[in-house]
Amino acid sequence: MTQLSVTPPHSIFVQIASYRDPQLIPTLLDLIQKARKPDLLRIIVCWQHAHDETMIQFWQHGFGNWRTEQTDSWTIQHLSHREAKIELIDVPHMMTQGACWARNLVQQRYGGERYTLQLDSHHRFVDAWDTLAIEMQESLRDASPKPVLTAYLPMYDPENDDARSSNEPSILAYARFSREGVVLFRSKTLSDWRTHIRPVRSRFFSAHFAFADGHFAQAVQHDPDYFFHGEEISLAVRAFTHGYDLYSPHRLIGWHEYLRSYRVKMWNDHNHEAKERGEIDEPWHERNERSLQRNRALLGIDGETLADVEFGKYGLGAERTLADYEAYAGIGFKWRGVQQSVLNDVPPVAGTQRPDEATWKASLLRANDVRVCVHQNGFDRHLVTPGVEHALRAATSVTVVIYGNDETVLRRETVDGSGLSRYRKNGWLDFHVTFESELGQLPACYVVELFDDAGKVLSRVRCAIDA
Repeated sequence: MTQLSVTPPHSIFVQIASYRDPQLIPTLLDLIQKARKPDLLRIIVCWQHAHDETMIQFWQHGFGNWRTEQTDSWTIQHLSHREAKIELIDVPHMMTQGACWARNLVQQRYGGERYTLQLDSHHRFVDAWDTLAIEMQESLRDASPKPVLTAYLPMYDPENDDARSSNEPSILAYARFSREGVVLFRSKTLSDWRTHIRPVRSRFFSAHFAFADGHFAQAVQHDPDYFFHGEEISLAVRAFTHGYDLYSPHRLIGWHEYLRSYRVKMWNDHNHEAKERGEIDEPWHERNERSLQRNRALLGIDGETLADVEFGKYGLGAERTLADYEAYAGIGFKWRGVQQSVLNDVPPVAGTQRPDEATWKASLLRANDVRVCVHQNGFDRHLVTPGVEHALRAATSVTVVIYGNDETVLRRETVDGSGLSRYRKNGWLDFHVTFESELGQLPACYVVELFDDAGKVLSRVRCAIDA
């Protein structure tokens, strides 16, 4: 921890992990310019950059007072802009170990600031965002001693800085369990937000916007052995079990960029070819798989544990239990279960207690994520209409029926038009079907049928679903 000699009462420790992002500098400029008190910002960036991304770009945009600090592991580039202090942890991009590792590296620089703000490196902000965030945080003190403001912010377009998808605050909502067992979220507009006088409770945590008391940066640090997916649900649970309460802001703080099309990502650089050239120890997907296993063990997904895994300070807290979080969030990790109230976006209730296991299980539906993936050769081998050439290419619609072990139909879904065009690529039909079923009804197989524009079945393929 970097200790400040005096901690101003409204100081903010800003955490940003940036990987080869041309939006980093515009984000920093907007963050500082829109702050009411930029002199109280201490901004730490894990600056993961290529050789052609240099300090010159910062100087050209008015950052000054440059000096360097050498730590045991990294060079820290110190800058300032409009009295805000910026520290760039100088990390060559091929030396990074992932987003969570980078976020953890930033958190080691925490210096006792009163508040902390975690961001990505592609944001825009409302005027006086800092005052607004502090006011919302302090409005919750009678409801929670340790509130965390967090949300998926609405979108902006880096190609059109005036374009905003929304000027309304949003709240995190359940989306699905991924095939790997990660709970994923979606963003929805906070209903009747103008009538709310303070933030509203949330089940989930956004890694691209979280505002909390400064001690959050120490108490619930990012697990550097996580990679990407699993980061947010693990932090939601860990924050909750450490006694923090999750809230969505009832007023708009800023915007976030989601498209990623203009940015090089770590998985573009850290691939098999880079490993073969000796530039990295392992490709990104190996880190990712290990991270997903770690997440399953932490949360007990499908009842999984890893006997040799030691989570240490990156484990669950002692103030509340995993079962307490499950009751609050309406999520049952062991069975990939979700309550109907969660699917209906009913707000969570503080202090909800989990009932006995039989009652708890009876309240859950199983969340399923089935990947439908068949090559065109498979369809051609299972023609129903003789004489058809290239059935997948000729099809105008697809129907998939998913069956349980007892041949019960669990889900029927039809895809046509633009959906079929999107899922039919490079000779494959490849898409996911997500749905809920009774807790004991596990998907066992699926049948895919291709149809022509007259409704005639061209091909029918049956595939088992791996457990």
